[in-house]
Amino acid sequence: MKNFLGVGISVGLLAGIWTQVSMELALVTWAAFVAWACYFAAGGGRTGFTRGLAANISGALWGWLASLFLNHATFTGAIAIAVTVVAFILCMQAAVGVLSFIPGAFAGTAVFFGTSFDLWGTLIALVAGACLGWLSDLLGQRIQRAVAQPA
Repeated sequence: MKNFLGVGISVGLLAGIWTQVSMELALVTWAAFVAWACYFAAGGGRTGFTRGLAANISGALWGWLASLFLNHATFTGAIAIAVTVVAFILCMQAAVGVLSFIPGAFAGTAVFFGTSFDLWGTLIALVAGACLGWLSDLLGQRIQRAVAQPA
């Protein structure tokens, strides 16, 4: 448990600060937590940041394109077709190294839909969450080193 103390402290503090700041600025608070989780799930560090954020953003953009299609498609099954195509693309784009974190792409699409198609709110929150992930990781490592030093 001691190995998680630093990251626990940094994540806890930054989560509280983010919640307050994002509410004051009317940002999408919860969406940043999804990107923050993707940062760690994608491995943390530079790799977790780039893979997590790139996948999140691409997923949001594919969701946005699907929403544009759905604005004009009035036939039965349009939503099912859009979801099928986007899900296929989210998997296929993983052949590109920076987009290889498939869960992050699905998370980005889900966040876009969860914000009721607010593209800019989604993108801002995803970037903020990835940055908070990296910051909490770096800060957590510093705290952990300080705690682990012999007295």
